Amino acid sequence: MNTVAIEKKSTKIHPHKFTLWVGIGSILMMFAGLTSAYIVKRNQANWQTFDLPVAFWYSSAVIIVSSFTLMLAVSSFKKRMMTRYRLLMGVTLLLGSVFIVLQIVGFQQLWGLGITLQGNVSYSFLYVIVGLHAVHVIGGVVALIVMCLQAFRSNVRNYSIIPVELMNTYWHFVDILWIYLLIFLLMIK
Repeated sequence: MNTVAIEKKSTKIHPHKFTLWVGIGSILMMFAGLTSAYIVKRNQANWQTFDLPVAFWYSSAVIIVSSFTLMLAVSSFKKRMMTRYRLLMGVTLLLGSVFIVLQIVGFQQLWGLGITLQGNVSYSFLYVIVGLHAVHVIGGVVALIVMCLQAFRSNVRNYSIIPVELMNTYWHFVDILWIYLLIFLLMIK
């Protein structure tokens, strides 16, 4: 009797990756609900349109560039080019922080124009949608801080790709989500 040994390659997803994807799904559902409610509410008689502040455009460019720097950081990590990895993670962290600062500047510009949370329901939606996105970016920046601290520690060398891939996935997600929200707010006034 001949027996053939079949090598079975594991197709299981890492538990942390699975958890991240569940979280991303939940966040997508939340923003889908908010943007759907925005569409429904904009048909109210007292709905007011507004232009997005210039700072939101600059922040868009910054977050897109940060996604590229993170992609380069991941590539560097995989090639064990740790000095380059550290530099690119630091640049990504800096760009993520600049994004948050630009969002704050954008909110200040809105406030200066009288577009406040109490002004109109359309303004409230803007603050909630953009503000919730900013909170998710802040979470990503905190994760970037932790990863940068770990990368610069000299006594520990952890070459596990899992945290780097998780950060990469999450950061690209908040980047794409911002682009979607920006286009949504421009198109649906």
